[in-house]
Parts: sequence; structure tokens; C-alpha cells
Amino acid sequence: MMLNVEQGEQGAWTVLRIRGELDLVSSPVVRRRVHDAVAMGRRDLVLDLSGVQFCDSSGVGVLIASRRLLRSCRGRLRLILPARGAVEGSHVNRVLAALGVRRLFDVYPDVGAALDDEVPPLTA
Repeated sequence: MMLNVEQGEQGAWTVLRIRGELDLVSSPVVRRRVHDAVAMGRRDLVLDLSGVQFCDSSGVGVLIASRRLLRSCRGRLRLILPARGAVEGSHVNRVLAALGVRRLFDVYPDVGAALDDEVPPLTA
């Protein structure tokens, strides 16, 4: 399945809606979109991963690199990983948890919650 990335602006936040498979082939696309947003002066990013069906270690690497980039320029990175029930869960959420890096990210159930500074991130 191909990767699709849609970008939108909501106030200070740039929202990248990512759909498809985040893997070795497609992860450079996400990396480029994050770098482009930062280069345009956008420092607050939401990566909506609710449409990602598959994520491998290169996809996780892009998420970690994006976090590092935004922290280095005093920005903020928030991930959308819907729970979709305790059994099913988000594939990306399970991968991040399995690799022990889920706690590195501020995770929200939807874009509305991520954009609201009053809503705390979900706990791992």
C-alpha cells in the first residue's frame, strides 16, 4: 500500500495526516515533510498516525528523529495513536511499546485533543 501524507495548518500547529504503511520505502517521505515544515518555520507538529496500518523500525526511526529535530529547535511533537479498544489497539502504538520507546512521545487519541493544550497526553 502506498503512503499518503496530507498537510494542514491549525493555528500554530502543522498537522501531517499519514495513511498507509510507514516502512523503509516510505519513511523518507515523512522525514522530508517534517523537515520541510520545520524549514518553513513551523515548530509545533502533530503527526496523525491513525491511518497507518503498518510501521517497521525505519518508521519508528523517523518518529524518533522527528522528535529530536523538534526538541532541538524548541518545538513540540504530538502523535495521534487512537486506542481502538484495548485488544486491537493502534499498530504503531504496539510497535512503539514493544520497542520501549512509546514513553518518549506525547500521544493523543485524536487531533482535537492534540491541539488543545488543556488536554494531557495519554499515558503509555
